[in-house]
Amino acid sequence: MKHKLVFATNNRHKIEEVKALLEGIGGTLAEKYDIVSLSDIGCHDDIPETADTFVGNARQKAYYVKEHYGYDCFADDSGLEVEALGMEPGVRSARYASEAGHDHEANNTKLLRNLEGVTNRKAQFRTVICLLLDGAEHIFEGICPGRITTERSGNRGFGYDPVFCPEGYDVTFADMPLEFKNSLSHRSKACAELVKFLNKNN
Repeated sequence: MKHKLVFATNNRHKIEEVKALLEGIGGTLAEKYDIVSLSDIGCHDDIPETADTFVGNARQKAYYVKEHYGYDCFADDSGLEVEALGMEPGVRSARYASEAGHDHEANNTKLLRNLEGVTNRKAQFRTVICLLLDGAEHIFEGICPGRITTERSGNRGFGYDPVFCPEGYDVTFADMPLEFKNSLSHRSKACAELVKFLNKNN
C-alpha cells in the first residue's frame, strides 16, 4: 500500500510537478508514495502563514496539517529576495503592494519603482520545504539567482516572472516556456532535494 503524503497546497501545478519528479529522479518512489493535496484530505482551512521567515511559514503549514489531520506532510513557502532592498520583499512577496495580496501587477510596479536608479539589480527566488515524515522534521531549500530587469517582459508565468531574469539568461521567466522555466526554478530545486531525500531513505 502506498504511503499517503500530503502536499499542503491546492495548487494542482505544484502537485503535478512533484509527482513528475517522483517518477523521474525518484524512480520507484512513485510506487511508494501517494502525493495528495489539501482538498484530497478534506482540508479547506485557511492555514495561517504568520511567521517572518520562509522556514517558519513552511513549518507552520506542515505542522497544522499533521496536528489537525494526522497525515505525514510537506509544505513550502517561497518568495523573491532583492539584495538592494535588504532582501525584501521576502516572505511578504505576495503582499508586497497590498495586504490583500496576490496583486501581481501592483507588486511589480512597486518593485520597479523602488529600484529606480539602482544599479545593483541582484535578486533570487527562494523556496523552503518542510517535510514531516515518520515523526521527524526535514528542511530543504532551493534558490534561483538572477536579477531584476528595468521593465516588464513576457506574458507567461505569474507573480514577479515578468521582471526576473535568471542567472545566465537574457530573458525573463515570463519570456520562457513554462516547462523550461520550471527546470530552473527555485521550487523545482527544492522539490528535487526532497525527492533525493525520500529516495535515499526509501
